[in-house]
Amino acid sequence: MVLFSLTLVSLLCSFTLPYGLGIGLASAYASVPAYEAGYTKSPGALIVAGFTEATSPSNFNTGFGKFLSVVVALGLVANTAAPTYSSGIDFQVLGKGFQKVPRVIWNSVGVVIYTVCALAGRDHLAEIFTNFLALMGYWVIIWIGVTLEEQFFFRSRFGFRTGIGDKESRRGWGQTYDWSAWNDPDRLPHGIAAFVAFLVGWVGAILCMAQVWYIGPIASLVGDHGAD
Repeated sequence: MVLFSLTLVSLLCSFTLPYGLGIGLASAYASVPAYEAGYTKSPGALIVAGFTEATSPSNFNTGFGKFLSVVVALGLVANTAAPTYSSGIDFQVLGKGFQKVPRVIWNSVGVVIYTVCALAGRDHLAEIFTNFLALMGYWVIIWIGVTLEEQFFFRSRFGFRTGIGDKESRRGWGQTYDWSAWNDPDRLPHGIAAFVAFLVGWVGAILCMAQVWYIGPIASLVGDHGAD
């Protein structure tokens, strides 16, 4: 719980400033011509316009604003370091055959994949990411529901029995998982219940989602354009 709290606080602190800047730009782009012109091009052009307009409203000197824009762009590049590193672990989780390949190889494969995707979709990258992240939002919420149900309903209510010699013990909250079994298929559940719950969650998401490319039958009942 301490680790979770520290992680959450750290994420909130790191996200607050850029979210605040994003809210400011989004709120003002309709009334500031430079912001509106940038927004019609791309989110990156909007950021450049925001820094330029904020540092030199009279357009006397735009150099510092462009410098800040470069810093933001470099920050986005640096932000791919952690996901690129973890992609090697993601590939190895797929099975023991994947674990035999060195992680650096999988990291390189991940770099090739997202580089090709970025180059192929460079003209519509913002639109692609918007649509893809919408799906990721449904996926994350479904898994959060499955995980919370497992932790607070099944494990807290019924407990979790694990063999310790000839005795069985009930462990308290947060201690109900047998961490030593993480890589032993014979000691792990098949995951049928979690998979069925995941599918049920997706049925609900499909019925209730409202996106540009699809509006579910239940979502379409809300207003003229539907709502999640």
